[in-house]
Amino acid sequence: MTDIHFIRGELAAGMPDEVTLGHEVAGTVDRLGDAVTDWQIGDRALVHPVEESRTSTRVLGVHYDGGWAQYVVAPAQSLVALGPEISMKTAAIIPDAVSTPWAAITETAQVQPTQSVAVWGIGGLGFHAIKLLRIIGAAPIIAIDPVEAARDRAVAAGADFALDPRHEDFAAEIHRLTDGAGLDVALDFFGSPAIHQQAFDALGRKGRLVLVGVSDTTFSVASAPNLVRNAKKVLGHYGSERRHVEEIVKLARLGRLDLSESISAVYDLADVHQAVENFIAKVDNPIRILLKA
Repeated sequence: MTDIHFIRGELAAGMPDEVTLGHEVAGTVDRLGDAVTDWQIGDRALVHPVEESRTSTRVLGVHYDGGWAQYVVAPAQSLVALGPEISMKTAAIIPDAVSTPWAAITETAQVQPTQSVAVWGIGGLGFHAIKLLRIIGAAPIIAIDPVEAARDRAVAAGADFALDPRHEDFAAEIHRLTDGAGLDVALDFFGSPAIHQQAFDALGRKGRLVLVGVSDTTFSVASAPNLVRNAKKVLGHYGSERRHVEEIVKLARLGRLDLSESISAVYDLADVHQAVENFIAKVDNPIRILLKA
């Protein structure tokens, strides 16, 4: 979905006038730089897309050419090795769709076993968040989405409950499902002012609202006294670090995390326009679609 935002010009700040999109990339090493000694031609790898320094952040497919191409040039230090157990299709979605919610859950939200967590937006990131919360041991896990098919998918992935955010008894249901305590953690993977307020109001004492979905609107919640008196926190989250990617690879290699059902369709690179159109139109309610070079 991030690439769709770029195509629409919604998140273009800091991007060059022309850039090849594609920040989720997996493949084999085809050529090595003169100074590279830790990799061999033919090695299977994925690319961690985020390069951070003390003063800047550079993202593959955003600030320099990405993976919607036959070849991609990537820094050797951004490569993460894949074992033979992980298919290339599965590996391609790990750098963002899986590692971003993992980092949000474990690093920013610091979810602990048996804490109550609700996920707003069961798209690619939210769907994987449900699976990852199950691994962490969150309880209950509550999926929130206005689309019935998305709610059904979340329950199949491991959510304990699924709610429609438009339901008139929504607040009462959150109160009931958390035994009156409110949520420990609310994760917004969609990004909208309506979600921000609803999720903030659903938090219990010392609850954390983590914003992952990117929105171009001003953030505000009409509950400042509640923020202070109940020691609530609002936290922004962006991407993941290399170690989060490595952790997901390890979980997948050991069979702890099954991502096989996450690939909704695979298109040839030449059919990228059709792939984008189908994703925007939500043909067959996709989780992630891939381009194959």
